[in-house]
Amino acid sequence: MQFGRYYEEFEVGAVYRHWPGKTVTEYDDHLFCLLTMNHHPLHMDAHYAESASQFKRNVVVGNYIYSLLLGMSVPDVSGKAIANLEIESLRHVAPTFHGDTIYGETTVLDKRESASKPDRGVVAVETRGYNQDGTMVCVFRRKVMVPKKEYAAAAVPDGVDPERPSFPEPR
Repeated sequence: MQFGRYYEEFEVGAVYRHWPGKTVTEYDDHLFCLLTMNHHPLHMDAHYAESASQFKRNVVVGNYIYSLLLGMSVPDVSGKAIANLEIESLRHVAPTFHGDTIYGETTVLDKRESASKPDRGVVAVETRGYNQDGTMVCVFRRKVMVPKKEYAAAAVPDGVDPERPSFPEPR
């Protein structure tokens, strides 16, 4: 199974559907909020959300959904990345709730060779996240620096497959 892509393997217009989806639990949302010190009651206090929000229930913190989609895209997009260069835009377009399942897909928008280093290129992509009903909940654009295949192969010692690292023999 391939993990990430080399520069030559990206085609403008290609769409990668990320699998599997992830059902967001209350635990996931609360843990992310606690880890990132986002203690807003809309995310953590069911009574507050029911009585003081338009949704009448907790809303999953948006940056968790963004992080989830970014992670989902790694095997298809940035698994071979040299660097994530920038997040160009990020929009949370609909709320996500506990129990929603998130699915993602990424479209290749553009690619260009590096002007300063011939062994790499920059790929621009847009990732969209949808809930189980097909409602888009999040969309973001980013640029990723990835190696070119010929240079990556030349940098690998003989007989070593970077896709399948070797492990010591069991004792």
